Amino acid sequence: MSYALRMSRVASRREQYSQATRAALLAAATRRFAEQGFAKTALEDIAADIQATRGAIYHHFANKTALFEAVFEELEHTALQESAEAAASASDPWEAAFRALDVFLEHCCDPVYGKVVWQEGPIALGWPQWLAAEEALAYGFIQQLLSDLMDTGQLERQPLETTTRLVFGMLTAAGMTLADAAESAKPQLKAEYLAMIGKLVGALRPAPNPAFG
Repeated sequence: MSYALRMSRVASRREQYSQATRAALLAAATRRFAEQGFAKTALEDIAADIQATRGAIYHHFANKTALFEAVFEELEHTALQESAEAAASASDPWEAAFRALDVFLEHCCDPVYGKVVWQEGPIALGWPQWLAAEEALAYGFIQQLLSDLMDTGQLERQPLETTTRLVFGMLTAAGMTLADAAESAKPQLKAEYLAMIGKLVGALRPAPNPAFG
């Protein structure tokens, strides 16, 4: 075996170990942030959870805020991906939008997602950065769903930016409310938000043409 090939395999093993360590840190940090919150979570405890050193954390993340941001983004990417998959399985844009909405609201009911994204996110990142992160991750997806509804005539043509901003605001309110709610109240609240958002967005649907009634 050549020296270059041996070094390549060593580098590959190191990369695999590094990736595994990062994944373990994210999993441990997710548990800690969800159980204790951002302020009460210590990097030493996260490292100890995976039998690593604090230096292992700093190898991957500049500080606790950077680690939190990585956890936040991973949770949001998962929610967005599952919402997009639900939308893709629908037969038309209206069904796609509300399948995606149902998945999103279900994530908001999850204690880990709700705690980290909606309760701790604004604290750890600061409100402006948290809102910017939410918009960067979710705004475009909402806008695309609304654009599809308008393009297919299932919603009357409206200013897309304004409509997206209003729907984004409704979803933000729903997320915060579900995250703060008692576990026993979440199923009912989720159903109420799903129904109310459906009615509010449904008000933009074209009126039936009497000539074809």
